[in-house]
Amino acid sequence: MYQRVYMADICTCIVGQMVNWNRHWILGIPTGHLPLEIRFLHDPSKDTGYVACALSSNLVRFFKTPDGSWNHEVAISVETVKVQNWILPEMPGLITDFLISLDDRYLYFVNWLHGDVRQYNIENPKKPILTGQAWVGGLIQKGSPIVAEGEDGKTWQFDVPEVKGNRLRGGPQMIQLSLDGKRLYVTNSLFSTWDRQFYPELLEKGSHMLQIDIDTDKGGLSVNPNFFVDFGSEPDGPSLAHEMRYPGGDCTSDIWV
Repeated sequence: MYQRVYMADICTCIVGQMVNWNRHWILGIPTGHLPLEIRFLHDPSKDTGYVACALSSNLVRFFKTPDGSWNHEVAISVETVKVQNWILPEMPGLITDFLISLDDRYLYFVNWLHGDVRQYNIENPKKPILTGQAWVGGLIQKGSPIVAEGEDGKTWQFDVPEVKGNRLRGGPQMIQLSLDGKRLYVTNSLFSTWDRQFYPELLEKGSHMLQIDIDTDKGGLSVNPNFFVDFGSEPDGPSLAHEMRYPGGDCTSDIWV
C-alpha cells in the first residue's frame, strides 16, 4: 500500500493502466493515465460509455462499432495548469469521480486538484459540450501559496465562494446526483493518505458536503449558499466524507429496490 503519492510511479503506471470486462474485452489505456471510474449510458440500447482517467484528466469514450468490435477515443481533456510553489511545474486536474444523469443528457465530473466541478451535455456522446462549471475548492484558490502562471508570466488564482461563512477546503472528490437531476452533492475526501499529502487541513478540520444547483434546461451550475454539512465537528473528531448513496438506488449504482 502506498504511504505517499509518487508522481514518477504513477507516470510509469505502477498503479495500473487498463480496463477489463469479464475477460472478454480489454481497453488499453496509455501509460500514466491512471483510469479510475467507468460509467455506461443508462439506456440499455446504447453500447457506449466513458472511462475517467485521473492523472491525464481525460474522459475516454468507449463504444461498439458496426462490425461488433469495441473502440475508444478521448472525448474530453482537461489541460494541465502551469503553477508555482508546487511539487511539479504543471498541475493536472485529477478527475477522481464522474457520473451520468439518469436521462443520459448530462455528464458531471470533478477536478480534485484544480477544484472545479463540470457539467457537459452529452446528447451527442461523441461531442460533449461544456455547459456548466463551479469552483468549490482546490489547490489554486485565492489564499493558497500555490499560484497558476499564464503564458504571459502573470500569476492568478481561482475565486472560490464561502458557504454559510465557511471557507471551502480540499477539492471536490465524490459526487452524487438527485434523481430529478437538479441537485448535485459533493464531498471532498479522496483517500486519507492522499488527503494528508495534498490537503492536510482536511485531517485537522474534517471534510464537508456541498450542494450544487443545476439548470437542467439550458445547463449551468451554481453553489447553493445555504447547504453546508460540516464533518469537522463529529463526536469522535473530524471525519473524512467520501461516498454518497440513496437507499433505493441512484444514478451511479443502477440498483433499485
